[in-house]
Amino acid sequence: MKTCLISGASQGIGESLAYLFAKSGYNVLLLARDGLKLETICSEINSGEGSAHFLPIDLTNAEEVLQKLPSFLDQFQPVNVLINNAGCGIFGPMEDFSLADYDRVMDLNLKASFLLTSLVLKGMKEERSGHVIAVASDVSKRTFARGSLYCASKYAQDALFSALRKEVRPFGIKVSVVYPGLTDTAFHPVKEPESVTKQWLTADQVAQAVLFIAEAPGQVVIDELMIHPLSQDY
Repeated sequence: MKTCLISGASQGIGESLAYLFAKSGYNVLLLARDGLKLETICSEINSGEGSAHFLPIDLTNAEEVLQKLPSFLDQFQPVNVLINNAGCGIFGPMEDFSLADYDRVMDLNLKASFLLTSLVLKGMKEERSGHVIAVASDVSKRTFARGSLYCASKYAQDALFSALRKEVRPFGIKVSVVYPGLTDTAFHPVKEPESVTKQWLTADQVAQAVLFIAEAPGQVVIDELMIHPLSQDY
């Protein structure tokens, strides 16, 4: 049984990934701050003959990640697939952002991806196999007004994994980035009417795209996958 580590797994795309990968035969390891929600998800997966484990953790706290995560992962090595899904956004005029806002967005969208990936790479290199997947955003490739901080974090995240892809290919490790467009999750700060959101992607649809990438044949790597709802004028 392959093991898949998923960050931001308590809601939205991460929750859909947890159920889908477990259903597809993976042992899923789930990370998020909301331990109660993770416990519920794992209980449902395990009662359905799947395999799931969780670790409540604040991925913006590097000290906590480095203290807690290695011993948790040691129980389940090797990690075959890492899905860097955790993310957040703060939007508004640039002059209104505080240093705390900057740290929050960069710590979760960029630093957490760096830390989690660094922690699994040694084992993947030893196995000479593995797959690192990032659920980024279509704003890794574009910008929009009042989104300077979020766009900067996603551009940086994309650059991190684009460079890593070249670095680890000789070790048989795949690196893929998914760029979802508008997706109907709790991520959006302003709730749009259902008449609008019903035209967007669902969390399950994005999760299906990630599974498609993870299940590609061994000699195939899908470097990048941009996915939008038909209604979005990208």
